[in-house]
Amino acid sequence: MSGSGFSSALGVLGKMLNAVFIESYFAPKSKFAVDDIPDLTGKVTIVTGGNAGIGKETVKALLAKNAKVYLAARSEDRAKAAIEDLKQTTGKEAVWLKLDLSSLKSIKAAAEEFLGKEPELHILFNNAGVIWLPIDQATVDGYDVTWGTNTLGPFYFTKLLLPALFEASTPENRSRVVNTGSASGITGISFFGSGLDFATFKDSPRRGKYSAGHLYSQSKLGNVIFTQELARRHGDKIVTTVVHPGMIRSEMGRNYANLENAFVKFLMRVLLYPTPQGALTQLWAGTSPETGNLNGEYLVPWARVSKPRSNDQELGRELWTWFEEQVANV
Repeated sequence: MSGSGFSSALGVLGKMLNAVFIESYFAPKSKFAVDDIPDLTGKVTIVTGGNAGIGKETVKALLAKNAKVYLAARSEDRAKAAIEDLKQTTGKEAVWLKLDLSSLKSIKAAAEEFLGKEPELHILFNNAGVIWLPIDQATVDGYDVTWGTNTLGPFYFTKLLLPALFEASTPENRSRVVNTGSASGITGISFFGSGLDFATFKDSPRRGKYSAGHLYSQSKLGNVIFTQELARRHGDKIVTTVVHPGMIRSEMGRNYANLENAFVKFLMRVLLYPTPQGALTQLWAGTSPETGNLNGEYLVPWARVSKPRSNDQELGRELWTWFEEQVANV
């Protein structure tokens, strides 16, 4: 390896260690707590993947503060079990919204159902996601399952809900979209350069060039780029942020067995925080008056602003154009 190549590799390693350890594991104690969430009476919210893990903790906190919460999830049985459990805990009842982010038709149906019930949406938590799925899996529409579920799906859901987000927004209190990112987004930059490998977004042989972990990282880098482009396009009416929730014990861990690297498996088992802590930063992003002007920012544990993972405006426009092309005829 040349001297410049070695220096570049060290630089990437340093960024990855910072993202994983300094920003994730050794983060300072949070100055924000669930009790700091203001009263949300009259606020309408959606939490995707709200039936388990960080999503369920987010729903719990929102209900406790009197928000109307739509719990968006695929499984009716799991959603209703979570709703009943949360009702026992909070005394409040969330509303199930059937949503499968791996299906564009399901996303459209969910958005139409919501818009038929609610004229306004104050906070959208694009919380749901998948991790380390086998690379031979594809969505019903033929997209890489990780990219389709984590990145294309949230874009389309958000796009369809823009009318309600705009309607709820005021100059003094803009509506909010909170996207779930990951520290692995820095790994996405490391493997894919400053860009994205568009040829891997659909079910194609090129996906075989990468591991499931690489494709997950790319999807999270895509969340950052989507966030920044949405912020540029609609920042007058919506505050959009992307959140790294931290290294958290959640149901996404059921796919740890798919990890290729034994060292990473070890880290995932020992360097994990309790699930409720994973909801802190996104709750801060979605509800705190303090975050009302953090448009386009990247937020990290616990309730802090970090440097952006990418801010390539040309790439943002290119990705947005690709998104629009994919959903044009759903």
